[in-house]
Amino acid sequence: MPEFNPLRYTYPSHRNVVYARQAAACTSVPQGAQIGLEVMKAGGNAVDAAVAMAAAMPLLEPTGNGLGSDCFALVWIEREKRLYGLNASGTAPLALEAETVKDLGFQAMPTEGWIPAMVPGAPAGWAALNRRFGTKSLEELFRPAAELAREGSPVAVNVALQWSEDVRRIAVAAQENPAPYAYWKSVFLKEDGSPYRAGDLFRWKEYAQTLEELAATGCESYYRGPLMEKIVAFSRKTGGYFQPEDFLAYQPVWVDPIATEYKGYTVAEIPPNGHGITVLMALNILKGLSLPAQKDSAETYHKILEAIKLAFADTKTYVADPRYMRTRVEDLLSEEYAARRRALITGQALEPEAGDPSCGGTIYLCTADPMGNMVSFIQSNYTTFGAGVAVPGTGISLQNRGANFSLDSSSDNCLAGGKRSYHTIIPGFLLKQGKAVGPFGVMGAFMQPQGHVLVVVNTVDYHMNPQEALDAPRMQWIGGKKIQLEREVPAHVGRQLAAMGHQVEVANTNLNMGRGQIIWRTENGLLAAGTEPRCDGTAAVW
Repeated sequence: MPEFNPLRYTYPSHRNVVYARQAAACTSVPQGAQIGLEVMKAGGNAVDAAVAMAAAMPLLEPTGNGLGSDCFALVWIEREKRLYGLNASGTAPLALEAETVKDLGFQAMPTEGWIPAMVPGAPAGWAALNRRFGTKSLEELFRPAAELAREGSPVAVNVALQWSEDVRRIAVAAQENPAPYAYWKSVFLKEDGSPYRAGDLFRWKEYAQTLEELAATGCESYYRGPLMEKIVAFSRKTGGYFQPEDFLAYQPVWVDPIATEYKGYTVAEIPPNGHGITVLMALNILKGLSLPAQKDSAETYHKILEAIKLAFADTKTYVADPRYMRTRVEDLLSEEYAARRRALITGQALEPEAGDPSCGGTIYLCTADPMGNMVSFIQSNYTTFGAGVAVPGTGISLQNRGANFSLDSSSDNCLAGGKRSYHTIIPGFLLKQGKAVGPFGVMGAFMQPQGHVLVVVNTVDYHMNPQEALDAPRMQWIGGKKIQLEREVPAHVGRQLAAMGHQVEVANTNLNMGRGQIIWRTENGLLAAGTEPRCDGTAAVW
């Protein structure tokens, strides 16, 4: 057999936009996209495909999501010409308060262990999507993932890179308190204690068994049955905060998407507690600015970065569980407020501060079916493997979304029992004159809204096709005046940005610069799909 290095690619290559007549499914690991496409070829719709893919992705990309994740979805139903939103983000345990965490010596929320683990929303989200819009049973939709879990799935190249990096974080936490992490280590480390590498087969029979239990109970076992009891029992045994009431009370929420108009298009996002509103606020600022004809210019990068910084300064201050927000969404999205924020932008980098708007490593997938339905779906642990806690005898590894809570009692986003945290995962959707253009998303923590803005600007202002819009070099604001540029950004642009006051850092890896997928409906009714070159993604088409 030939010997080769799966991490070495000596020669540059590119992907073309992929066209389809009937259906398309895109995500960051090829097998996931293939599962979605097969569901639609067998008569399922875009929602069926999204649910089947979502059930498989924790096995295919456990560095991004798990059966203990949260999820959000935007669902376009063609016969109704309507976009639906689903918020399946979890809530903090009722027994956990900010003072509890501070009394343990923490100045900020940790990212490992039981403290940041919240009631997972993803399984309930899958069931809600299936009940409302699905055409196939959960047993049928979960079967491909269960088979993969038993037979083994090869670890993808970029997944292996994240796997290797994040096991070190979990290992440090496990040294201090090994009990919560023991089962996680037995699942995600090989017998010799090393992480799985590209091309290794990853098997997890308990994952298959758990999926089958979820399918048989409509995911009720997770919240009101034996799986819930196992989670709570393990939590009690190893120092966690979960109790049955946390799960019994949990339900995902159907929400009305929020949107803004941008140069003839409607950009839609999920409302808070997610930070999709950051995208809309940045676009509101940008649409009043003149962008140069040349995309790869310092002026273009500067204006986009300044708009993003101003939007982020506000959303990090004001966005929280909507039941606790004192600032109105409509005020944050008002044209008058956007104009005031826009007026702050000059030719020099600014130090962003929140204004006063009052007027008185996640997985992303998207699908499109022959009936015109489309789904924009995102599911996440938050930081790669999440809390590092897996429940023995199950396929459940828990997210650490609670890490985004504040411990400041004056913050709308301060930790409280039963509360949803500020959330970084956001599905996006583009429309024009009331018709669906299609789903898009860029995963990657606080890069996500920045990636959304770049996709929209690349598409609308610079007329890029879906693949080109994802291929284009990216930048990222990381705090203060600090920005990261990919190495593909022309050197002269970086020098000019530095002269404008930006503190420029060139990223050594593209893994943290977002990983996206796009499906657009073309004027002649075809589907045009693009998939992220920074990961192992595939656009599977029919």
